[in-house]
Amino acid sequence: MASNRLQVNPSKTEVLWCSSSRRQHQIPSLPLTVGTTSVSPVASVRDLGVYLDADLTFRTHVNAVVKACFAALRQIRSVRRFLRRHTLTTLIHSLVITKADYCRSLLAGVTSQLLSRLQSVFNAAARMIYSSRRSEHITPLLRELHWLNG
Repeated sequence: MASNRLQVNPSKTEVLWCSSSRRQHQIPSLPLTVGTTSVSPVASVRDLGVYLDADLTFRTHVNAVVKACFAALRQIRSVRRFLRRHTLTTLIHSLVITKADYCRSLLAGVTSQLLSRLQSVFNAAARMIYSSRRSEHITPLLRELHWLNG
């Protein structure tokens, strides 16, 4: 690093030790020394908008995505009555669905519980577009929008 004139930025540098959930207790918790900087291990890191957990379950990523999507849906709900359906659909697609779909291929093999949390974003967005109730079936709405389950 020194020969290439690179320096460690302690405020942006994180260490992530990856292991299975059974071996998490064996991961060292002591700080790692890089040059003269001491960097403490963390449970998850963010790289290119994707959160990676130490056990690679993507639980942190799904939680962050669902939280951001529902926050965007709450903001859109406040202006929904002033928008036509086409405009509302475009707004929801650009601000919510693209967040939920970003790097979704990384989630292959995650638990059904995490996938159902992501699916709840799509369901809530479809219900908002069509002003439907939670008691109504969601599948016809998702088909109409061409948003497939899973």
